[in-house]
Amino acid sequence: MNDRPNNASTLRRRHALAALASVPLAAGFHTAQAQTANELRSTPRQTLGPFYPRNASERPRATDADLLTVENGRVLSKGTPLYLTGRVLTARGVPVAGAVVEIWQCDANAVYHHPAGGAVSERDPHFQGYGTATTDAAGAFHFRTIQPVPYPGRTPHIHVRVAASGVQALPTQLYLDGHPGNARDFLYRQLDEAERAAVTLKLQPTQSAHPLAQATQFTAAVDLIVG
Repeated sequence: MNDRPNNASTLRRRHALAALASVPLAAGFHTAQAQTANELRSTPRQTLGPFYPRNASERPRATDADLLTVENGRVLSKGTPLYLTGRVLTARGVPVAGAVVEIWQCDANAVYHHPAGGAVSERDPHFQGYGTATTDAAGAFHFRTIQPVPYPGRTPHIHVRVAASGVQALPTQLYLDGHPGNARDFLYRQLDEAERAAVTLKLQPTQSAHPLAQATQFTAAVDLIVG
């Protein structure tokens, strides 16, 4: 028996969360407009969504930055392996060291690895679903995951949350450049052109020698501006 949750109900909850988030989004927009020309525009804030693991019981056993299972150079996880990297910066462009970056997304079967995210029997057992990384002195973070796939009612996306000392935590979502589902996605459509550019991933063939780049086909890089 398929015990996957009703997606219509999930989407209604997502719409409600998006509506609640609209006030801080608007406030953030005006704040960014008021910044000087020497400051970077803050990364747009978006809802955490219903599948953010808010406590240890909702997280996988492993929560490191490698969401894939690789044995002897062979990727066992379904999907297209992706090396996701980037930096956490202040509005002044200063790297933020020690920031905790979390990512989570559905697997290649469009199932979130969360108690409410879908049938356990339908999960890809070789995909972690959630991971964390801590930024280095240059503000850099690194993950090995999969290229995001569509989820019922949503365009492909990767959820991100950044927690850094002295600033409000930043939740946002990352999208694929040029994906046809973007134009229909109710959260993507809330963003203006500049905001979309800030959270859009442009994939390039992997050339990095970083350990988490190994066995990946594509690389995507993004700067996350906090504060």
